[in-house]
Amino acid sequence: MVRLLRELERRLKAKGLPEKEAWDLLALASGLSRKDLLLGLSRTPPPGTEARALALLEKRLGGYPLQYLLGEVEFFGLPLKVQEGILIPRPETEGLVELALGLPLPEAPRILDVGTGTGAIALALKTHLPEAQVWATDTDPKAVALARENARRLGLEVTFLQAPLTGGVKDLDLVVSNPPYLPEAYRSQAPKELAFENPQALYAGREGLDVARPLVQEAGRALKPGRFLLLELAPENVGLLAQELKAMGWEGVEVLRDLTGRDRYLRARRPSQELEREKGPFRGP
Repeated sequence: MVRLLRELERRLKAKGLPEKEAWDLLALASGLSRKDLLLGLSRTPPPGTEARALALLEKRLGGYPLQYLLGEVEFFGLPLKVQEGILIPRPETEGLVELALGLPLPEAPRILDVGTGTGAIALALKTHLPEAQVWATDTDPKAVALARENARRLGLEVTFLQAPLTGGVKDLDLVVSNPPYLPEAYRSQAPKELAFENPQALYAGREGLDVARPLVQEAGRALKPGRFLLLELAPENVGLLAQELKAMGWEGVEVLRDLTGRDRYLRARRPSQELEREKGPFRGP
């Protein structure tokens, strides 16, 4: 199997892809765990392994995401099923969960994850805040079904709703979301892997804020006074939305950086009742 592994590594490297993915492809093709694969590299591969590995390689070289090939991704220590057409959880979103866990929330907070996809954020928060009541919304029925399956597999109780934005959930302590935030112009230069994910979970109009802006309005009505809104956005538009929130009277508006040092997260508190009445930003249409 060493020869096959080296061939996979060589062809991945030639296409600018990580050589370490060869281990995942070979493990998937052989039906072995990474540990068993390491121990058995000097042995003859199981029948059909080479053909399966090369077929997987061709699919990967064509831009098909490795996570979809594997059918699973680890997010915040949780094994989550993934499938084509549903947003793959990214490491940047783990940073969003860390920020949420660092907030001064009550002992049994009411939390809503908007645009849940695989359920990653909601399930990670429920794992670390077991007393919390957690809801999650998504407009894609396939995503809601997958998120519910992930919750069942993990034994976690989260209420998943097929609904837009806040889905009518009220009296919340935290609204957290990784909404679609890519500007439409990015579509022409996006990595080919993104073509296999749901574009509605990626792109959000000219500035990338066509979902985040109405979400802010609904969050203002759904949150308790003084409670928190936490969003993951693009470095190119997170500062713009932060300025808009300040103009609307949100309190404690901050732009926070991800592990690469790029502006990524927006944290804010719903205004007090007095400020809301004075500025009136959440009266709706």
